[in-house]
Amino acid sequence: MLYDHILIRYGELSLKNKNRKKFIYQLHENVRTKLINYPELKIKNSRDRMTILLNGQDPEPIIEACQTIYGVQSLSLAIKVDNDTEQIKHAALQALKEATDARTFKITTKRADKDFPIGSQEFNHVIGSHLLTNTEDYTVDVHHPDVELHIDIRKQGTYITSTRIKGAGGLPVGSAGKTLLLLSGGLDSPVAGYLMMGRGVKLEAVHFHSPPYTSEAAKQKVLDLADRLTFYGNEIKVHIVPFTALQQKIHREIPYGYSMTVMRRMMLKISEKIAAKENILSLTTGESLGQVASQTMESMHAINEVTNYPLLRPLVSMDKEAIIRISQQIDTYDISTRPYEDCCTVFVPNAPKTKPKLDKVKYFEGLMDVEGDITDIMNDIETITFPLKQEKDTFADLF
Repeated sequence: MLYDHILIRYGELSLKNKNRKKFIYQLHENVRTKLINYPELKIKNSRDRMTILLNGQDPEPIIEACQTIYGVQSLSLAIKVDNDTEQIKHAALQALKEATDARTFKITTKRADKDFPIGSQEFNHVIGSHLLTNTEDYTVDVHHPDVELHIDIRKQGTYITSTRIKGAGGLPVGSAGKTLLLLSGGLDSPVAGYLMMGRGVKLEAVHFHSPPYTSEAAKQKVLDLADRLTFYGNEIKVHIVPFTALQQKIHREIPYGYSMTVMRRMMLKISEKIAAKENILSLTTGESLGQVASQTMESMHAINEVTNYPLLRPLVSMDKEAIIRISQQIDTYDISTRPYEDCCTVFVPNAPKTKPKLDKVKYFEGLMDVEGDITDIMNDIETITFPLKQEKDTFADLF
């Protein structure tokens, strides 16, 4: 049987009411961009789903690519025929015969075209009887069938599907604005970025690089993570911040126990300036409550105070095992675990304050003159853009 279409269902997008068109348009653009290497395809939107006309293309790589696109709830291979009972019978029979390891079936008809002369329930019996008459060893099971044939009768034709493949769900990347991800190179921050994309957020990233204390290999690790994340969204810009001089200054001038808190405050202050320049409205981190000394409630309070930007923490309630599991699913684990340290591990005090007092933090920080340092940093930022990644050698089992 020649499947000639792929059907994409929207899921959560169907709840958007007046904003639905905006979300569907963004999903269409993301699908079109992801499938740009397949110029033969024709992609069309409707209110409740998207159709891809294959024009003879192998559907498997296209389905695999679409499974990674946020906003896609599910997909099905489909064959389109005219709204003719005999054509539908023939297509349904071929679909049943092609279903592997199936001995029971169920027919579900949806008659969106009310001009079609046979009602949905009656048509279920028409098609079911035809299948039973023209096959052997098949039976009907309306509760737990091996295969459920969906017959969707619409004005423009009838679509027959027999399988439903899970998609990424969520919202289309780019439909909810941009966030600036503090990308350290560890396990947590790329997972945080991946999860934010699932809420429709487009990523830019900032990385604080402190040579010679951090190596070029550590920087490359971060760039590889950003490149990997493009597989699940759109292009990603990475802003590489030269942090050495300011980090050394913090180490010299801030009492040892408070240096980590002040360092992270400086990271947020610089990130806020980058976000403002790039018209970004929020910052995202990979912090999980209580995971390390800088992620206690008291530390978060003291660090957050330096910025008015929303600080998004999608991992805040997750334990390490859950974070590792996601990193493995999205193929960032092996990159993140390369043995190259980031700047957060440089000059770390042996006993950092786990409950820093905000008034003391502000007092110690006020003794430093950092405005010139931050100006120099902003002038020397290196920005690298990674285009959408089109292909992957081995697709991860995402769900």
